Amino acid sequence: MKPGIQLRQSQQLSLTPQLQQAIKLLQLSQIELQTELRELVEANPMLDLDEADPADEAPAEVSSADTSPPGESANEPAEDSEYWDENSPQVIEWAKSSNNFDDDDAPDPQDAAPVGLRDHLQWQANLTSFTAREAAIAGAIIDALDDDGYLRDGLEPVLAALHTLKPALDKREAEAVRLRIQHFEPTGVASLDLGDCLGAQLEQLDPAIPGRELARAIVTSELDLLARRDVAKLAQKFNAPEDMVIAATLLIRSLDPHPGTRFDPAPAEYVTPDAYAIKSGGRWRVSLSPDCQPRLAINQHYCSLIARAQRGDAAWLCGQLQEARWLIKSLESRADTLLKVAQAIVRTQSAFLDFGPQAMRPLVMRELAEELGLHESTISRVTTRKYLHTPRGTFEFKHFFSSSVATEDGGSASALAIQAMIRKLVDDEDPCKPLSDQALTTELNRRGIQVARRTVAKYREQLRIANSSERTRAR
Repeated sequence: MKPGIQLRQSQQLSLTPQLQQAIKLLQLSQIELQTELRELVEANPMLDLDEADPADEAPAEVSSADTSPPGESANEPAEDSEYWDENSPQVIEWAKSSNNFDDDDAPDPQDAAPVGLRDHLQWQANLTSFTAREAAIAGAIIDALDDDGYLRDGLEPVLAALHTLKPALDKREAEAVRLRIQHFEPTGVASLDLGDCLGAQLEQLDPAIPGRELARAIVTSELDLLARRDVAKLAQKFNAPEDMVIAATLLIRSLDPHPGTRFDPAPAEYVTPDAYAIKSGGRWRVSLSPDCQPRLAINQHYCSLIARAQRGDAAWLCGQLQEARWLIKSLESRADTLLKVAQAIVRTQSAFLDFGPQAMRPLVMRELAEELGLHESTISRVTTRKYLHTPRGTFEFKHFFSSSVATEDGGSASALAIQAMIRKLVDDEDPCKPLSDQALTTELNRRGIQVARRTVAKYREQLRIANSSERTRAR
C-alpha cells in the first residue's frame, strides 16, 4: 500500500469546559462546594462572594415549592440478675483500653496527626530486639491485622506472604513472634480470637488483683457460659464462690475486646442539609438551604476597567467575565436540579415522612430520571452526599432509593420498608422464643410480602440483627 491522504467524516461528543464545570459542581458536597467557590473567587477578579453566615436566614426564604403532583393546587389551608442484665458479654460496656496508663501518660491517637495502628505497632517492632528474620515476620503479622487488631484468619496469611523466606518459615516460629507482638501496646493485638485477646490483657495485670486467675480461666474455656450469664454454672465449674465469679467478670469487663479500634479513628463527618422538607397546610413542601445558592456576583469595578484597559488586558478581563457568568449560571442550574430532585423524592416518599420506614415506597434512579427528564447519571451525582432534613431526621438523598419486592396483590414493596418490618417483628418478639429467619419469612408472606428466606436473612444481617440462636443466648 502506498501512503496517501484521505478525508473522512465522523461525529463524536465532547464536553465543553462549561459543561465539565457544571458536572463537577453538581457532584460536590455542600462543604466541598464552598471550598471550590473560594478558590475560584480568588483566581477570578470578576467574582465577588458574599460569605455572610446564612444561618440567620430561614430556608423557606431561599427557594421553596410544594410537592404536589403536577396539576394540583398548592394553595390549601434480685442484685445478681440486675448485674447480668446490664453487663452481659453481648452488650457489656467494655473499657476503652486495657492498658494501665495514668490519664496524663495515656497516648491519645487523636493528638496531632492521627497515628495508624500498623504504624504504631511497626514503630514498636523497630525498637524491639528482633533479628532480621523475626522483623520480617513481625511486619507480615502487623500487615495481616484487621481494624480491631485481630489475626482473624490465623497465621496462614503470614506464612503465605513469607513463602519465599529461606529457610522456610514454619508455624511455630511465626507463633513465637506473634506472642511477642501480643504484648505490644495496645495489649491484645495480633490475637486469634476474643479469648486469646482478653487472656493476653489479663496476663499482663498484677497477679495480686482479685479474680485475675479465675478471669483467665473463664476467657480461656468458658466464654459461652459467660455469654449466658450463668453465674451458678461458672461457680460450679471452677469451684468458686459466686461473689468471686462476679469479681472476675467485672475484671473482664474492664478489658478492651477491640484493642485496635482506638487507632485509625474515623474522621468526624459534618452533615449540612441541602434541602428541608416541612409540612405546611397539610402538604409537604421543600426548600433549599441558603448554602445551595451562594451569593456570587460580578465585580462591577473590574467590569468598568474593560473599556479603559489595553487590548491584551481587555481580552483577559473579558475572558474572566465570561467565566464568571458561566459559573453563576452553573450554580443556578445546580440549585434548580437539587430542588427538582428533592421535590420528587419528597413527593414519592411522603408516606415515609408521615408514617415511618414501613411506609417507604420502592424507588430507583431510572424512574426518577424519566420523571424529571434528566439522565440517570445526573440523578446519581445529585443524590450523592446531598442531604434532606425532615422531621424524622436528616438523610442522604440516596437513602430514599431502594429496590422493590413483589406483593401478593401484584404491587410492590420497598426493600427498606421490609427491613423496617423485620426490625419491628424482632423488637416485638417473645424474648424466650426469638423468631427464626423462616418464621420471619412466614409472617411477611402472611402480610402479602413474597420474599424468600435467604432474602430475609440478608436483610437481617444488613440490620445487624443476630440470628435467633444468638438472640436466645444474649437474652
